[in-house]
Amino acid sequence: MIECEFEGVVWEWRGPSPYHFVTVPPECADIVSRVASAVTYGWGMVPVEIRLGRSRWRTSLFPKEGGYVLPLRDSVRKKEKIALDDIVHVRLVVLAD
Repeated sequence: MIECEFEGVVWEWRGPSPYHFVTVPPECADIVSRVASAVTYGWGMVPVEIRLGRSRWRTSLFPKEGGYVLPLRDSVRKKEKIALDDIVHVRLVVLAD
C-alpha cells in the first residue's frame, strides 16, 4: 500500500465548472509517480482514497505540470468547513484495484 500525508492550500480552478483543488507536494507526488503506471487510467489519473478531517472518499489525482492535484468535493468542503486558501491536512492512499 502506497500512502502519504501532507498539508496544502486549497485553490480554485475557474473553468466552465469551477472546482477546488489541493496540490500534492513534490515529495508525495514522487511517491505516487513511482506506482502511477501500474494503477493509472485515462489521462494519467491515479485512483486514491482520501481522508481529510472526518471525511473519507475515493477520487483520482489529476496530473498537472509534472505532479498531481487533488480535487475536493463541494460536499466535503461544506462538511469540513473548508474555504478557499485554507490549509488542509490530507492522508492519501493509492488504490491498486
